[in-house]
Amino acid sequence: MTGKGGPSRPEAARRAAVRPLPVAVDTMGGDHAPGEIVAGAVEAVRAHGVRLVLVGQAPGIRRELERHGFVGRIPIVHADEALDMDEGALASWRKPRSSVAIACHLVRQGRASALVSAGSTAGVVATSRLRLKGQQGVLRPAIAVTLPTRPRPTILLDAGATVDVKPEGLVQFAALGTAYARILLEVERPRVGLLTIGVEPGKGDKVAKRAHELLAGGHHGVEFAGNVEGHDLLAGEVEVIVTDGFTGNVALKTMEGTIRTAFTEIRAAMGASPAARMGALLQRRRLQELRDRLDPDSYGGGVLLGLNGTVVIAHGGSHARAITSACELAHRLAAGHIVERIREQVAATRTSRFGRWTHGERDTGETPALADPPLDGGAAEEPSPGAADGEAPSEQRRPGE
Repeated sequence: MTGKGGPSRPEAARRAAVRPLPVAVDTMGGDHAPGEIVAGAVEAVRAHGVRLVLVGQAPGIRRELERHGFVGRIPIVHADEALDMDEGALASWRKPRSSVAIACHLVRQGRASALVSAGSTAGVVATSRLRLKGQQGVLRPAIAVTLPTRPRPTILLDAGATVDVKPEGLVQFAALGTAYARILLEVERPRVGLLTIGVEPGKGDKVAKRAHELLAGGHHGVEFAGNVEGHDLLAGEVEVIVTDGFTGNVALKTMEGTIRTAFTEIRAAMGASPAARMGALLQRRRLQELRDRLDPDSYGGGVLLGLNGTVVIAHGGSHARAITSACELAHRLAAGHIVERIREQVAATRTSRFGRWTHGERDTGETPALADPPLDGGAAEEPSPGAADGEAPSEQRRPGE
């Protein structure tokens, strides 16, 4: 039974008692794959006890594990192909045996609890949507990112998964963000703000105005705090900020660029004179804390919400530290049963006004079938002779999405 604020205590206790399945890590995605990816995965296991399975070209993964003295301690699933960093949405069809597709297959088959990838965002989103499908009732998925605000972080979504969104979609983004904030921030009633050009209810375009009306109407299980503006992104006045994917992506990258520029100027100022260098030395601890709080690598990346599986998308330039954080985040979300929590939150938004919301029945076909990839208990799984010759198990492709 589900209470007003979430699942009942017996249900919550049952969930907490279940140890999540391993996190599938795409070792072939990112600018520094596979070396930095495997290094980050090894640190996640060694320092934090996160259960993982590495997906990619087995010989290369084994070589990287040997460098860290970790051979036989993390299972490996072989994949022949990788999504190139410049590939877009069609990559999900062009490369059905990619490491991302294999990792999604592990999640779908209940052999992994989540996916972590630093590959092309467009390719990871498209492949995940095709393989994992959207949850029942979810109109469009959204990428949630963490902003370094005080006293606690703020969640921004969408950061690029859905560019064109309807007002009802923004209401659902608020529901997705609420479920995510309850796990990540441990806040029972996270406040939600709608990003637009003014705090007044009548500010914004038609979509923002209508979304404000729907959110302000209540009965969605969402604690709506009203509109927020661009300068409120780092103010920490709300726990969740919702917007369309285009606006969210521009806002995120603008903020990241501003932070990098500010730190460059701070470093230059700290070394400008002996007195400045002495002051920087005295404030070294505080400056280190500030750098860690503003460093995107500390947060693990964005989370694709609204699918039948947990997907964490790390930055394409991620080094080992970012991958470690992404693995920890994926493990935490799986342990918190984020998919179930989203299902419950979305159900709470389906009032009579939105009773027509159902998962797109246009997805009536079956996902292209993948033979179960072998998951060894620790030794690298070498490609089969057929795989080495470029052969793959037969795929049952359905008509266009």
